Amino acid sequence: MAEYETIRPQVTGVRTAEVDAGLRAHMNKIYSTMSVGLLVTAGAAWGVGTTPALVEAIFSTPLKWLVMFAPLIMVFAFGAMINRLSAAGAQTFFYVFSAVMGVSISYIFVAYTGMSIVQTFLVTAIAFAGLSLWGYTTKRDISGWGSFLIMGLIGIIIASIVNIFLASPAMMFAISIIGVLIFAGLTAYDTQRLKTEYVAHAHAMDQEWLDKSGIMGSLSLYLNFINLFMFLLQFLGSRE
Repeated sequence: MAEYETIRPQVTGVRTAEVDAGLRAHMNKIYSTMSVGLLVTAGAAWGVGTTPALVEAIFSTPLKWLVMFAPLIMVFAFGAMINRLSAAGAQTFFYVFSAVMGVSISYIFVAYTGMSIVQTFLVTAIAFAGLSLWGYTTKRDISGWGSFLIMGLIGIIIASIVNIFLASPAMMFAISIIGVLIFAGLTAYDTQRLKTEYVAHAHAMDQEWLDKSGIMGSLSLYLNFINLFMFLLQFLGSRE
């Protein structure tokens, strides 16, 4: 019995170390996939936004509505299709989505100066890194934030669509303030959620699940970053 009691803590310690190492690898993969997606988005946005003929063809025609709403449609489609996609297919979908998102926000290169876009991106990166690190390391359970943040997210999506037609500066200002707060909260919440989900499923070690979970996690953090950037740009961006 004494021998069993000696071995059991050793086995538990080894298992915990394996989970910790796996978690670090899983989160690193999520962040690296998200980073590639951001690079794809930046390249697509810059390529379209700095080409007057493309800007004219897209945003001066009815095509702009398709371009504006395509990312939202693709997010819902991704969620519905994820179980039928392979891990490689999900990753390809994510990168295609990143390119479409870049085209959708490419107008920022017309509306704002290049320097203010770069500065806002750096501010967003610093804020995102701090919020995500806090969500990963905090011992506080913030899972209760989920319902409130999702309700707020739905609210600003609806308000943003309505304001496309109203074009109210005051409403846009209010949406931007609330948007920054919501996506700041979602960054910390999603980071902790992804960590908790991995630990909960680590015993199964289903590689297919891990790969798909990593892609979905990358998408969640990517969307938080992009939206945080776009809302901060409303305050920090210098108009052309």
